[in-house]
Amino acid sequence: MKSLKRGKRAGNQARNITTIDATALAAGAKHHPGRVGKGRTFSADPLPTWFHTIVDPSKNPPQPFRDLPAATGLPPFHMALETVLTDAAMATINESGSMVFHSVGDTGGVNTPTQIENVAKYMVEDFAGPDIGSHPSFFYHLGDVVYYDGETPNYFPEFYEPYMNYPAPIVAIPGNHDGDINAQFPETSLAAFVRNFCAQAPVITPEAGDAPRHAMTQPNVYWTLTTPLATIIGLYSNCPEGGQLSQAQIDWFQAELESAPESKALIVAVHHPIYSAYGPKPGSQHLYDFLNSACTTAKNRTPDLVLSGHVHNYQRFTGTLAGKDVPFIVAGAGGYNLQLHTLAKEFHQAKLPVAMAGGDGTLEKFCDSQHGYLRITVTKGEMEVEYFAVPDASAPATKALAPFDSLTIPWS
Repeated sequence: MKSLKRGKRAGNQARNITTIDATALAAGAKHHPGRVGKGRTFSADPLPTWFHTIVDPSKNPPQPFRDLPAATGLPPFHMALETVLTDAAMATINESGSMVFHSVGDTGGVNTPTQIENVAKYMVEDFAGPDIGSHPSFFYHLGDVVYYDGETPNYFPEFYEPYMNYPAPIVAIPGNHDGDINAQFPETSLAAFVRNFCAQAPVITPEAGDAPRHAMTQPNVYWTLTTPLATIIGLYSNCPEGGQLSQAQIDWFQAELESAPESKALIVAVHHPIYSAYGPKPGSQHLYDFLNSACTTAKNRTPDLVLSGHVHNYQRFTGTLAGKDVPFIVAGAGGYNLQLHTLAKEFHQAKLPVAMAGGDGTLEKFCDSQHGYLRITVTKGEMEVEYFAVPDASAPATKALAPFDSLTIPWS
């Protein structure tokens, strides 16, 4: 690996960015002949060739593309925040000029509830302060709510019970595990997700058990949340690794991007990441090309932030869309399992920020040893994005958590 001056920030100052050349490292490895040989694969390579990669389906057999369920609402599939918050909560946002929300993905604790319950506990503590203007207004889930295949019986133990005490609305985009199908359960793709997140009325579903949470009333599995300070466009990237979008969703997104008000922050959420430094789950060149093309067609209208999950850790990148620097955040450490996706040792040994030879995107910060969540504050002119890494459940914090990483994004 080497360091070079690349990229610029405020004041036109060049930055020292470490470059990792995966091909050169593999060629120089003398201690092991490799992970693949004689038609057999023994383990995944934790070091990606680039930060976003075209996944070879012959080496990584994909989950199939699943047909989407019928929309439960009308085009253009908008849901206004005021339809799920009280008048008093909306007045607080409007009067303070500030809106706070949580975001993370990959929470369904199919193997153990310990991690999801631990993260949820710290998220609930964000509502304890005396300043109600600083309390989160909602939780935007980045997908993979229920493992392994979105089964109805798993909604109570993996969603309703862990968030029993979470006092705000929870909205979501589906992940690949939400959309896949378990052959033992005769359900169509996303049937349980639609019933619990895209209900036509705020009912309490049978799978909620004794939890008092009403089903969310999103109009579709891809949809736009409109708020006083931000527009959040949520995509459904389906089941195949790297994501796959129907033409109808592509056309819808283009229209949403072009019509998004410039007087508000613009956030795009999609489960599969565009950039990733974790080799077995690389970023998606397919999704990057789609977003870049859409932004270019929309006369360089770009999101101020792109949020993803899928990889079970935290990663923050700077990438480009239509020639403009955009922060891309992977936040998939919401509690699925004890073991997170650990980046290759080369990233732990390198001085951040890091770029990959042959590709684009810059890894600014990562956390692959602790679960955690995002807290995003939107005001009139900027967003503050904070990632909180939570301590292990066996050693709880004795004081308020400090953010592991933070970023201020001007959007006006």
